[in-house]
Amino acid sequence: MSVVPSVAVVAANTPADRDRFLDLLRISSLVVVVAGHCLMLTVTVSDTEVHFGNVLADLPVLQPLTWALQVLPLFFFAGVAAGARGIGPGTSWGAWLFRRTQRLVRPLGYFLVASAVLVAVAQELLAPGWHRPLAVTSVQLLWFLGVYLVVLACAPALAAVVTTGRRMFVAIGALVGLTAVIDAVRFAGAPAEVGYVNFLVWLISAVLGVGYLRGLLSRRVAGALAAAAFVVDIALVVFGPYEVSLVTVPGQRLSNLAPPSLLLAGHAVVVCCAAIAAAPWLRGIAARPRVWWATVIGNTGAMTLYLWHMPALLTVLVLSHLAGINRSNPGQPGFWLLTAAQLIVTTAVTAGLFLALRGLENTPVRWWDDAVRQVRGVRSAAVVVAVSAVGCALLQAVRFGLTPDGWFWFACAAAGLLTARLLTRP
Repeated sequence: MSVVPSVAVVAANTPADRDRFLDLLRISSLVVVVAGHCLMLTVTVSDTEVHFGNVLADLPVLQPLTWALQVLPLFFFAGVAAGARGIGPGTSWGAWLFRRTQRLVRPLGYFLVASAVLVAVAQELLAPGWHRPLAVTSVQLLWFLGVYLVVLACAPALAAVVTTGRRMFVAIGALVGLTAVIDAVRFAGAPAEVGYVNFLVWLISAVLGVGYLRGLLSRRVAGALAAAAFVVDIALVVFGPYEVSLVTVPGQRLSNLAPPSLLLAGHAVVVCCAAIAAAPWLRGIAARPRVWWATVIGNTGAMTLYLWHMPALLTVLVLSHLAGINRSNPGQPGFWLLTAAQLIVTTAVTAGLFLALRGLENTPVRWWDDAVRQVRGVRSAAVVVAVSAVGCALLQAVRFGLTPDGWFWFACAAAGLLTARLLTRP
């Protein structure tokens, strides 16, 4: 069990120039994502099959709520804004990127091993139909880590380009325009793979993060931009071909999330600009001693929280099934009462795992966390490519989960991490 410092200790160890706004955004966005997953996941069990569904598919009237619950753009915004402080003239892009990769993936090995064990145990205790759904769903959320690594790999280049307000707006316009073109091609019947180009949508949050860091966007302009983008998003749904839900829901003609769509691009502008406009207010909230304490503790185990809430939720769902209770659809008697009960239990299990495993995220691993060489030139570029390849491999791995095909892509990700570590060895 990791040691949790007191409110006074956290306050005393906080630098005076710490931007608490960014820290609050980062952890609060993850907490919203965790809560959303716990509320939305359903389980349907037949004689031979198990299906994990989504409440939003059964109750489409709730889909507009995803405009408030889809807050991952804020995590990218805050993460890049905080990390870009360390990027300046002469910064080794490869060294900067690998230092962040070290911390991000440190809990990943423990998580994969534990998930594989849990899936194997479940295979012995449950009917065969449970295996693949559990094997895939248990690691499905690693797509976020894959995308985030690619975004971080692009951050030094964005920091070098986004130096004025004009350049920032040009970069955002280019990304939004490219997304619109790709969507038009997708709607015209292009192969599904074309849509993966739209993962560039996540760079919009990164550009705005750099812009915020450098003071390129005033609060008034940010508020106006958020309002304008919100109106455009509404028009895209009402008059255009886009679905309402900003998360993937079974039965959608075109997902807004996987891969991202023009609607999600607009949403990224809305939430990031709205956050900039509200920054002083949010900074004031974060300055409250207990809020700041929770923010710091949460951020010191952010990846632990994100990774382990899904095994906690799946464990609760499996135990409920063994007790003869499945949360299948909103039409069943007592559905919302069961949802509340499972949410409470999942929160407790996740909190226990967080406190028990948070220390692993903060404990350097021998060799992996050794000093990082200030690589230059081709070697630095090779590190950036290797980490980007890790992100792409993780995106492929989550498609298959803990199956032989999935383990192949996890092995590719491990090879990329090994390559990056060897390139940055002193």
